[in-house]
Amino acid sequence: QHQLIVAVETVKHKMLKKKILSIDVSLGSYINFVENIITAAKNGESKYVCIANVHMLVEAHNNSSFAHVVNSADIVTPDGVPITWALKLLYAIMQERVAGMDLLPDLLKQMEKLELPVFFYGGTQVMFSETSTYILQHYPLLTIAGKYSPPFRTLTSSEELNIIDHINASGAAMVLVVLGCPKQEKWMALMKGKINSVMVGIGGALPVMTGMQKRAPRWMQHYGLEWLYRFGQEPKRLFKRYAITNSTFLFLLIKEIIYNNKRKSKT
Repeated sequence: QHQLIVAVETVKHKMLKKKILSIDVSLGSYINFVENIITAAKNGESKYVCIANVHMLVEAHNNSSFAHVVNSADIVTPDGVPITWALKLLYAIMQERVAGMDLLPDLLKQMEKLELPVFFYGGTQVMFSETSTYILQHYPLLTIAGKYSPPFRTLTSSEELNIIDHINASGAAMVLVVLGCPKQEKWMALMKGKINSVMVGIGGALPVMTGMQKRAPRWMQHYGLEWLYRFGQEPKRLFKRYAITNSTFLFLLIKEIIYNNKRKSKT
């Protein structure tokens, strides 16, 4: 658990980024990420945050329009341990992991402390029920501006306008988006400049935080094996994703390292 003392001040400079395959990943300490996100919430800035793992990197590599969505984000956190390894191998950068499962409870803690309302967009009614119970127990002073579970289809123009008005009228300073990758990233990109809040795509972090799913032991997290633990929980649903995605990422990263080494040898 991260011990945070967050001084909420205006962040004068954008976070630096480095490209891994097709995605520009933000750099900085864990606390820097929290400070930047909380500052955006406090200032009512329309920004969005992508929490990048191997799945997102491969999705972006296969789809240039999705890569544009992620690269247009104000912050892209290095969620997966393999991403921190890639930064070390490609750029000799020792980057701290900024995992969504750690970030979510720390953001809620700061939002509660600063009395800033939070809105939940996405997820099922069952998840909302579990979330309400969990927050009441762990963040009793946190203001929930609202919750909305969208239908499993594209919203009509009028529905889209209604939800924008609803979120803005709620006074939410942060919108936590629970649609899963790549849907949540595309939605946040579409809502930037329309919703007057910082949006964070938290994906599977919410069911883990509330106890609906278990998180991998610390040693598996440290060695980048969290995906294996998740696979053990949902093998049928995740087999294809991990079998293809992980091997694709490894192949592309090795290819990128070889290319970089050849380029360096020529200079």
